[in-house]
Amino acid sequence: MIRSLLALACTLVALMSVPVLPAAAAATYDVRGGDAFTTASSSGRCTVGFSVGGGYITSGECAGAGETVIGDNGVVQGTVQGTTFPGHGGAWVRTNSSWQPRGLVDRQDGTSVTVSGSQPAPVGSAACMSGAVSGWQCGVIQARDVTVNFPEGVLNGLIRTDICAAPGDRGAPLIADGQAQGILIATSGGCTSFFLPVDEVLAPYGLTLVTE
Repeated sequence: MIRSLLALACTLVALMSVPVLPAAAAATYDVRGGDAFTTASSSGRCTVGFSVGGGYITSGECAGAGETVIGDNGVVQGTVQGTTFPGHGGAWVRTNSSWQPRGLVDRQDGTSVTVSGSQPAPVGSAACMSGAVSGWQCGVIQARDVTVNFPEGVLNGLIRTDICAAPGDRGAPLIADGQAQGILIATSGGCTSFFLPVDEVLAPYGLTLVTE
């Protein structure tokens, strides 16, 4: 009897000595302006604009409301919550718990630029775009409040630059001295590109820009 009790006691001590390991944390990926994404219904690439609370903004041409969005690493990012084109031209994606919106723009060289606000830069200012296809491209803000005619309708109040862009850059962020300016909405196919002012995308959805 005594031996049985001693054996039981030893077993209990051994069990209590087994370390309890914490559950592995789920992988979290950063959302940055300039990152590429696709939708479940299309293999065409688009570009993340700027991070907002709960997700990010991009071009309204890139996806329809309710569509599933997939990051360039193949991991599902979330769902398109709203989109209009031409309308005001923007869209926003609500990301899932695997993704963390950051106030950063990818320079496409392993470094990032910090987003610190959305103060409009005057005409003549230097600005840069981060596109999923064209990479980090810089130029000058040539004009504001520009009107562009699309087959779907007219968009007003756009920013015109001499930055070179490609179709897969749609939604790409335009940044000047750390200030978010707009997202790429159209390109001439050369080095004339048009951006929708960032506040014009945020306001209709009540979104807040993420800054660092």
